[in-house]
Amino acid sequence: MDKKLSQRIAFIIFRILGIAVVGILFWILGFIIYNGVGVINWEFLTSAPTEGMTSGGIFPAIVGTMYLIIGSMIFAFPLGVMSAIYTNEYAGNSWIVKFIRVMTNNLGSIPSIVFGLFGMALFVNTLGFGDSIIAGSLTLGLLVLPLIIRTTEEALKAVPDSYRTGSLALGATKLQTIRRVVLPAALPNITTGLILSIGRVSGETAPILFTVAAYFLPKLPESMYDQVMALPYHLYVIATSGTDIEASRPIAYGTALVLIVIVLFMNILATILRRYFGKKVKTN
Repeated sequence: MDKKLSQRIAFIIFRILGIAVVGILFWILGFIIYNGVGVINWEFLTSAPTEGMTSGGIFPAIVGTMYLIIGSMIFAFPLGVMSAIYTNEYAGNSWIVKFIRVMTNNLGSIPSIVFGLFGMALFVNTLGFGDSIIAGSLTLGLLVLPLIIRTTEEALKAVPDSYRTGSLALGATKLQTIRRVVLPAALPNITTGLILSIGRVSGETAPILFTVAAYFLPKLPESMYDQVMALPYHLYVIATSGTDIEASRPIAYGTALVLIVIVLFMNILATILRRYFGKKVKTN
């Protein structure tokens, strides 16, 4: 077969597959928007659920989801970045570091329900936090910690060694080089790990089922030791085990649409930060 013909056939196949994947994604998004946009209004976004979650809004679930996203990132992001800095900049390439990386990859592939059971055993029962925001945030933080470590390591590896050598040659210490040269250069790519982590945390149901999520709690939390409603679990409840599934089905689609919008907003915000830091690095 002629090389140009085979290349053209391969290009057509890849193009069809790409269009098909994009089409499926738009079909799913369009389906959710079509079925959920009808219930979206100010009352739906700012009021608590009523009448067995067949009416009212999802405001407590929105607030609870935001608390869990922020709490898990406060715990996981600094810890993951510092761990990656140690393994990439200080620890070298010994067998211990290789073992840590293998175990980190394995942790990233463990089902989320296992993290939920671990969080319930450690944070809820052993440490006595109970079903609370702090227990759920720590569990979700552990869930995304391997992802943050791996993406940060790759971001640090992408920084040319000439940056480090030049900084050390000018008399900077190892810590100063990492803080003022390596991290600023790697920050745009490190933000990618933050974006992926936010997307995963906001959509997880199994970990919060064991550690924080309330079936029906139409009020806002008063402390980090309170339970909260969360959008993923609320969506699961009203779609599968509500008091009137048919009556609450539009609310389920509306909840799914709000969750998608929140994830999209957080990703856009993180992308803006990534571009900002990227331009700052180029300017410097």
